[in-house]
Amino acid sequence: MDETPLIRYKGVEIDQQALCVLHDVDFELHKGEFVYIIGKVGSGKSTLLKTIYGELDIAKGEATVLGYDMKKLKQKNISELRRKLGIVFQDFQLLIDRTVHDNLEFVLRATGWRQRQAIENRIAEVLERVGMENKGYKMPNELSGGEQQRIVIARAILNSPDIILADEPTGNLDVETGRNIVELLKEICNQGSAIIMTTHNLHLLSEYPGIVYRCEQHHLQRIGES
Repeated sequence: MDETPLIRYKGVEIDQQALCVLHDVDFELHKGEFVYIIGKVGSGKSTLLKTIYGELDIAKGEATVLGYDMKKLKQKNISELRRKLGIVFQDFQLLIDRTVHDNLEFVLRATGWRQRQAIENRIAEVLERVGMENKGYKMPNELSGGEQQRIVIARAILNSPDIILADEPTGNLDVETGRNIVELLKEICNQGSAIIMTTHNLHLLSEYPGIVYRCEQHHLQRIGES
């Protein structure tokens, strides 16, 4: 395993609206790791992820993500950083006025893809990888919640990211569909992307083992491996 961490936080403090959410955060993520972040609603799980993709500033400490110093990150570098990250939201955030195919094409064109055939090939690849190869023509509202989340994961892996951030990806899904989504994320992890997944579903930890951190009382603590 490469010794250089993809993410390294040392003594980090994260504030939101002038209130301290997390402090003294020490956290590292290495290539190929699958990390769970657990904790109650409001404990700072999503807030931590927002600092990783540049949505929230780091108040104190040292923070590096994919070689970027998050304390000095300029606006122009945020879009560069986000191209190297895949983000999976609980509420999907698909564009509801266009097909699955056009949702994916929109992201590729926004991140610099120009050649029509390369775009078509990549869309076909990611749809097949998430088991949705026959759904490109569908509108998001024609898909089940589980199918929409698979499309969101397809969108997240379009640019072969080093890190995927999955914020409660099973939160709006039934138990069986949620399991299928975590299985898919584990497969993607095994193929090279490191994954950070926030969840309040502790059953998943025993079924799909990973490194576990807990957000509690303004701290992030590594509690071992499940």
